[in-house]
Amino acid sequence: MEVILREHVENLGRRGDVVKVANGYARNYLLPRKLALPVTEANRKQIERERKIAEVREAQEKQEAEALAARMAEVELVFPRRVGENETLYGSVTAADIAEALAGKQFEVEKRRVMLADPLKQLGEFDVPVKIHREVTATVKVKVVPLEGQAAPAPAAEPSEPSEPSEQQ
Repeated sequence: MEVILREHVENLGRRGDVVKVANGYARNYLLPRKLALPVTEANRKQIERERKIAEVREAQEKQEAEALAARMAEVELVFPRRVGENETLYGSVTAADIAEALAGKQFEVEKRRVMLADPLKQLGEFDVPVKIHREVTATVKVKVVPLEGQAAPAPAAEPSEPSEPSEQQ
């Protein structure tokens, strides 16, 4: 079945594209959610009108996202964490932690938009991409530092002979 997309659909196409999809996918997903319309001449004209309005809106959203990305690039997030041997962390810094810290700095970002492949489990500085818009990605500097007041991790000592218990009474 051929349909005209009303909205951008991941892995399928962009607004206004005519795509061929399975009948069930169109009937059960795209059409009820108003993501697509069947291909007819009247629908083509309607999509063309919607596309012109959407292009203006999309350009404005992209411009706002680029401004937000520029402000976000100046942000540096510092996460103090407990550290074990070899500078490995007890726990980790996750996408949810980063999203929460950004919210504390007046940037509302969903944790699924923080493009962190694996949680950060080592000390250091990391550049973490945050997807703000379909075409705009900001980079946030994340520093993982040892928790203040925590002594530097001591090297592992070799086990010594057990000492005799003292006989104090």
